[in-house]
Amino acid sequence: MTDRMTTRWWLIRHAPVPNPLGLIHGSGDPDADTGDRATAMALAAILPEDAVWLTSPLRRTRQTAQMLRPSVDPLTEPALAEQDFGRWEGLSHNEIAARQPEEAERFWRDPARNAPPGGESFAAVMERVADALRRWTGERTGGDRIAVIHGGSIRASLALALDLTPGAALRLRVDHWSLTRLDCHAGTSWSVGGVNLRPGTFSGGGR
Repeated sequence: MTDRMTTRWWLIRHAPVPNPLGLIHGSGDPDADTGDRATAMALAAILPEDAVWLTSPLRRTRQTAQMLRPSVDPLTEPALAEQDFGRWEGLSHNEIAARQPEEAERFWRDPARNAPPGGESFAAVMERVADALRRWTGERTGGDRIAVIHGGSIRASLALALDLTPGAALRLRVDHWSLTRLDCHAGTSWSVGGVNLRPGTFSGGGR
């Protein structure tokens, strides 16, 4: 029997973005490569049917959601967007180090709490993502929420569930097309069912 007091979060990182130059695309809006149909089908097969679907405002999340469940029109949640890297968007780390060595050095002293110039810190991402998860959990306790989002916002979600510091959360690996499962019990207590799960490691599901 399903626990009506448990809200089940299915967090999916979007499909990869072709990026041969290693450019930073935090709040940038490039297209995703959703051509890995086998991976998409394996993931879609375990997702629950009756769920609230969410994406960030960025097209790579909506494109991935459309590939997973073409019949669904996801709701857009701005607070689940990727970290905004400000004036570093569209640059590589090598370009940043060459053009802005002092700002780069300052940032890397504490990359979890320092913000890129004109951008936001990962600690700030954690705050807005936590607010969004609490809000969407509290609107109707129980049921499933499928959020197709970003590596940064999934790490921030895990930080909420596990009481992680910003620095500790940044150590988590979150691959494209991966699934992370969180449960919120009675709107307050969190548990983690899996992190960075890939096809071949999936078990259970809602279909």
